[in-house]
Amino acid sequence: MSTEHCVLINEEKQYSLWLSSKPIPAGWTQTGVKGSKEECLEWVEKNWTDMRPLSVQKQQEQMARAK
Repeated sequence: MSTEHCVLINEEKQYSLWLSSKPIPAGWTQTGVKGSKEECLEWVEKNWTDMRPLSVQKQQEQMARAK
């Protein structure tokens, strides 16, 4: 028997796997991706290509433009 998971995302564009049967924690939103743990992990690996939090990405982009 496989437990259904879902992929969540927060404001920093970070992903997390979550049990579909559990309430979504504050600060997280469903991406719409659901399936087995392995399917969700595979999706995250393909789609989360920049591990930096969004605030760090923006800060580094601003620093690069200021040079």
